[in-house]
Amino acid sequence: MALTRTSSSAPRLGILDWGIGGFGLYQLIKHDRPQLPITYWSDAGFTPYGKVPPRALAARVRAVALALAADGVTHLAIACNAASTALPLAHDVRWPDDSAEPLQIAGVLEHGARAAAAVSPKRSIGIVGGRRTIRSLSYLRQLPTHRVRQRVAQPISAFIEAGELNSAALHASLDAIMQPLRNVDALVLACTHYPAIAALWQARAPRAALIDPAAHMWQWMQGAWPIAAMAKPQLDGDRYYTTGAVPAMKRAARLAFGVALSHVRKASL
Repeated sequence: MALTRTSSSAPRLGILDWGIGGFGLYQLIKHDRPQLPITYWSDAGFTPYGKVPPRALAARVRAVALALAADGVTHLAIACNAASTALPLAHDVRWPDDSAEPLQIAGVLEHGARAAAAVSPKRSIGIVGGRRTIRSLSYLRQLPTHRVRQRVAQPISAFIEAGELNSAALHASLDAIMQPLRNVDALVLACTHYPAIAALWQARAPRAALIDPAAHMWQWMQGAWPIAAMAKPQLDGDRYYTTGAVPAMKRAARLAFGVALSHVRKASL
């Protein structure tokens, strides 16, 4: 799959997520590099990625990547575990084009698996994620020597997208999901929405070390990608796109992650 991009005076970072979960990664980056311009794409107008067949999902990710490359993005962080299942588990994914430098793409799932693999095999690991992420067995393949228990936590991202962070229904869902995982030593939050309610996960697994794959991805990005070059002064700042409803994106980003979006552009493919 070939990606072409427009020429740019400097490399530019993009973040792709189906919804607003990628703002967890966005916040981590902004905390360390507040001047770094970021292009964020929410694909909420498309079928939820966890419900899309693998080939169709790969095609959709490619289409969004093409649109972002045309907008000047040179390095794309896929802050969605479900979308990451459509990519090889490698440090970056290069889709070469004969006429331009390739767009470098990295998926968050690999970095969550790498962080979990660093946990001692003598300790137990819980994985909570969406249906596609869990059923892909991607985490299990990366943890062959560990004691791993996986749980589908499908409803949780929908609660967070809706800005519902403390409802009785959310708590009931968390209780049911976490009942078999309450004694794990480490818990991988295998959906970028989940850190928005980190305290609620922790309360249900009090002895567990929480693993946020986005945090490990950001650590890797700083060594593998030209982050310093991206942070040089540019003519424009952050750009936000959504294929979904603009007001819904603004509301969810504010409620779940405390991110105030001044201007969101409606996108279509």
